[in-house]
Amino acid sequence: MSTGSASVPQRRLPRPLRPFRHRDYGMLAASMAASLFASGLWIVALVYQVIALGGGPSDLSLVSAAAATGLLTSVLLGGVAADRVSRRLLLRLVETVRLVMAGLAAALAVTGGLRLWHLALIAFVVGAAEAFFYPAYSAILPTLLPADELLAANGLEGVLRPVAMYAAGPALAGGLVAAFGPGVALGGAAAGYLLALLPLLAMRVPLSVDEERERSSVLADLREGFAYLLRTGWLFATLAFAVLLVLVVIGPIEVLLPFAVRDQTASGPGGYALVLAAFGLGGAAGSLIASAGRMPRRYLTLMILLWGVGGVPLAAIGFTNRLWVMGAIVGVVGAAHGAAMVIWGTLLQRRVPPHLLGRVSSLDFFVSLALMPVSTALAGPVGETIGIPATFAVAGLAPVLLAVAAIVGWRLHRDELAHPLDPAPTPT
Repeated sequence: MSTGSASVPQRRLPRPLRPFRHRDYGMLAASMAASLFASGLWIVALVYQVIALGGGPSDLSLVSAAAATGLLTSVLLGGVAADRVSRRLLLRLVETVRLVMAGLAAALAVTGGLRLWHLALIAFVVGAAEAFFYPAYSAILPTLLPADELLAANGLEGVLRPVAMYAAGPALAGGLVAAFGPGVALGGAAAGYLLALLPLLAMRVPLSVDEERERSSVLADLREGFAYLLRTGWLFATLAFAVLLVLVVIGPIEVLLPFAVRDQTASGPGGYALVLAAFGLGGAAGSLIASAGRMPRRYLTLMILLWGVGGVPLAAIGFTNRLWVMGAIVGVVGAAHGAAMVIWGTLLQRRVPPHLLGRVSSLDFFVSLALMPVSTALAGPVGETIGIPATFAVAGLAPVLLAVAAIVGWRLHRDELAHPLDPAPTPT
C-alpha cells in the first residue's frame, strides 16, 4: 500500500483531506480532477455541436444512446480486466482513448467535415473506453488507502465530479461555444484529457488483486461475479432499484434539460451551463457533508431514500420559466445524489471481497445502466409526445415508489443493522 507522506499526524488534517497523505492517491485525484473537467467540456460541447448540425431532441437522443450503448456493451469486460491486469494501465488507456476521440471530433468540427453519424460513432467509442474506468478506479482505491479513509476519498471524488464536470467544465464550455463555437470546446476537452493522463504516468501502484494468482477464464470470472450479485441481497436490491431509476431519470436529464432551459427560460449555452453548475455545486455539497463524518448506521436505507426522495424536485422542472428556479431544483437533486454516491462507493469497497471488486463494480455499471440507452433513446420522442413538464413529473415522482419497494421488499433495514460499517478509526 502506498503511504506517501503518512508521517503527517492524522489529527492535523480534516477527515476529508486525510487520503492526501498518500502520494499515489494524490496523483489519482489530480488525474480525476482533470478528467472530470474535460468531461464537463465534452458534455456541453457535444450538445451544442448536435444543435449546430441542425439536430433536435431526437438527434441528441441518438448520440447520447450511442455513448450509453458503448458503455453498456464493454463494462463487463472492463470489470474482468480490472481484476486481472494492471489497473493503472487501464486508467492510462482510458484517458488516451478519450484524448484521441475528443481531438478527432474537434478537428472534424473545425474543418467543417463533422456529421451527426461521426458524433454518434465517436460517442460510442468514448463510452466503451469509459466502461473500463470505473471498475479500475473503484478497485484501485482500497489498495491505496486504509478502510477508514475510503469514505473521505469517495467524498472527495464526489466533490470533484460535480465541481469539475458540472460546474467548471460546462462554464468554460459555455463560454467557448458562445465565443468560438462547439468545435473549439471539443478541442478544450481533448486538452483536458491530456492533462488527466500525465499524473497517471507518475503513479506507482501495487499489482492488482488477481495478478499473482492463477488465471481462470473470462467466462468463469464473469460467472463468479454474477453469482455473487445474485446471492447478495443488499447488492441485488440496490441494483434492481438503480436500473429502474435510470430508466425514468437519466433520459430526461441528459436529453430534455437543455431544451427545457432553451424553450422555457429563453437561455442559450450560458444558461444551460449555469444549470449544470448548480447541479454540480449541489452534488459537491452533498458529497462533502457525507464524507465529513462516518458511515451512517442506516446506510442502506438512507442511500436509497436519497436517490428516491431526493429526486422529487425534478417534477417541477417543466413548470418554471425562471432559470434560477431551475438551477435551485437541480442543485437539491445533485446534493441528494452526491451524498448517496459517496455512501454507495464506500459500501462496495467495504463489503465486497477485494478479488471481486472490479467485477462487482462493472456489474454495478452494467445492471444500473442497462436501460440507459433505452432511457436516452425514449426521452426525446416521449418529451415531444407528452411534453417536457409531464416527462419531468414522472422522473421526479416515480423513484419514490421504487425506493420504498426496494427498502421494504428486501428488508434492507435489517441487513444494515446486521452489518455495521462504522469501525473505530485506524490508529495514527
